[in-house]
Amino acid sequence: MLLMKILKNDKPGMWLLGSLLLVSIFVPILNLLVPENSAFHLSTYTVTLLGKYLTYALLAVAADLVWGYLGILTLGHAAFFALGGYAMGMYLMRQIGERGVYGDPVLPDFMVFLNWQELPWFWQGFDQFWFAALMIIIIPGILAYVFGYLAFRSRVTGVYLSIITQAMTYALMLAFFRNEMGFGGNNGLTDFKDILGFDLRADGTRIALFLASAAALAIGYVLSRIIVSSRLGLASVAIRDAESRSRFIGYRVENIKLWVFVFSAMLAGIAGALYVPQVGIINPGEFSPLNSIELVIWVAIGGRGTLYGAIIGALLVNYSKTYFTAALPEIWLYALGALFILVTLYLPKGIVGLRVLQKIRTLRRAEA
Repeated sequence: MLLMKILKNDKPGMWLLGSLLLVSIFVPILNLLVPENSAFHLSTYTVTLLGKYLTYALLAVAADLVWGYLGILTLGHAAFFALGGYAMGMYLMRQIGERGVYGDPVLPDFMVFLNWQELPWFWQGFDQFWFAALMIIIIPGILAYVFGYLAFRSRVTGVYLSIITQAMTYALMLAFFRNEMGFGGNNGLTDFKDILGFDLRADGTRIALFLASAAALAIGYVLSRIIVSSRLGLASVAIRDAESRSRFIGYRVENIKLWVFVFSAMLAGIAGALYVPQVGIINPGEFSPLNSIELVIWVAIGGRGTLYGAIIGALLVNYSKTYFTAALPEIWLYALGALFILVTLYLPKGIVGLRVLQKIRTLRRAEA
C-alpha cells in the first residue's frame, strides 16, 4: 500500500516505468519473432546498445540520489561502476576455463602470459555466480562506506569533497593499470564465453541481459523513490539545503550521508555488473574521472533531484553520443559540451524543468 501511494504521487515515474515495461515486451518480440528481412526487425546489436543505455540510466539514478538529494557533487561514481564491472568480469573469466588461448583450466589467459603460477587469493570464489553477485554489491559498498566514513566524519564538503572523490577514482584507475594487481592491466578482462552456462553471443542471452538491465533499472528507481519519499529522504534534502541547521536541530548528518552514499554505490556496482557482459570487456579506462564528469552531465541535462530526469538525461545523451560519433565523429565532443552549456545557462532544472512540462504538472495537480 505504501509503495502504491508513493508511486501514485510520482506520475512521471509511473509513465517511465510503464514505458520501460512496454519496451521490455516489444524489444524481445521485434528481435526474436520478427524476420530479419522485415523493416520492423530489431537487430541484436541494437538490443545490446539499448541494454547498455539502461545500465547507464541506473548509474545516473545512483548519482542523482547523492547529488540531487544530498547535494554531494560526486565525481567518483565511475569507481563503483567499474568495481561492479570487474567483479562480474572475474566471474566471466573463470567460466572460460580450458577454452582460453592457453587452455589452462584455472588461470585466465593474461595470468598464464605473465607467468603467474597460481590463482591469487582474491580471485577465489569467483567461479560461483552467487559469490560474484555478492561481491558486485559488497565491494562498492565497502569502498563507499570507508571513503564516506572518513570524509563525512571529517566534515569535508563542497568542492573539496568533489575533488577527493575524483582523486579516489583516479587512484584506482592507476592501480588497475598495473599488471601486478592481477586484473589484466591495461587490457583488462575480455574474451568472455558464457554466463550461467548460456552463450553470451546468442540472441536469447542478449535479450535476457537486456531484460535484466530493464528490471534492475525499474527496481533501482522504485527503491530510490521509496528512500527519497521517506523521512531519510526528507532529512537528506534538509541537509542539502541547510546542513549546519540540520546538524543543529539534532540530525546525525554524517550517518544520513553515509548510508545514502553506500546505497548509491551499490546501485552503481549493479549497473557496472550488467554493463560488462553486454559490451564484452572491462578495463581500467572505466575508472576514468572523465566518465564520472560525463555522468554528472547526464544528470544535469535530465534534471537533478528528480530521479526520472537522470534517466532521461542518460538515455538522451548516450543516444546522441552514439549518433554523433557516427555522423560527426570529429566534433561530437563539441556537440556534447555545447549541449551541457546550453542546459546550464537556459535550463538550470534540466529537461524536466521546461516550462511546458511544469505547466502540465501544475494542471494535473489542480485537476486532482
